[in-house]
Formats: sequence, C-alpha cells, structure tokens
Amino acid sequence: MPQPFHLAIPVHDLAAARGFYGEVFGCPEGRSSAEWVDFDFFGHQVVAHLDPARKPRVHHNEVDGRDVPVPHFGVVMEWGSWQALAQRLRERGTRFEIEPGIRFAGQVGEQATMFLYDPSGNALEFKAFKDPSRLFAK
Repeated sequence: MPQPFHLAIPVHDLAAARGFYGEVFGCPEGRSSAEWVDFDFFGHQVVAHLDPARKPRVHHNEVDGRDVPVPHFGVVMEWGSWQALAQRLRERGTRFEIEPGIRFAGQVGEQATMFLYDPSGNALEFKAFKDPSRLFAK
C-alpha cells in the first residue's frame, strides 16, 4: 500500500461525524478531543475538526455526463469491496449524489464509482477498477 494520506475536514457536529464515518463505514476511531476526532479511513488518517458554523460550498464539474461535486475525497477500492460497500449503503437507504454505477464504460478509465455527502456536506467518492493497473492509464 502507498503511504497513507492525512486529511483534515470541517464538520458541524462530531457525534454526526462519528455516526457517519464510524458506524456507516466502520472506520475505527483513533485519538480525539472535544474539538476533533481521528478516523482510520481505509488505512488513511481523516481528522474531523469541529466547525459549528460549517456551511458547505460545493461546485460541480461535468465528468462523463454527470455533475461531479468538487471538492471531494475518497478511496480507490478493490472491485469486490466496492460492490459490497455499494450494496451495504443501498441497504441502509443512503442518499447518493451520484448513484453507484460504471463510468467511462468500455474506455481506458472504466471504473465503478459513487458519490455521497457526509452529514456536514463533505463530498466523498468511492471508486474501483476491475484492472487496478489502469488507475493512471491515459
């Protein structure tokens, strides 16, 4: 695995962040305080920092005919793990910004992808490639 990244994100409510990242995604919690909480986000360190006045601002760019929220973050998963996560999120009644599906079908960058928001309006993307060696292929 490459070196883990560290990402600090603003959240309006730490309990809601714990519910979303901890319960929905099963991310183990690390260190925390009254102002922030660390999550093991698929091997990466995501830190939710309390910002009670959080007002999300999201821009959209067109990608393969869909309005993709920017900024966003997420992980590239193994194909079967992505399928299992998509199914679990559907069963929980998750509201997707972009439903789970295949993007760039039949092209070099073909990938499974889905977008959703956390309770504080941070956009997340989860994607998978049947052939992981195609991640950066042109």
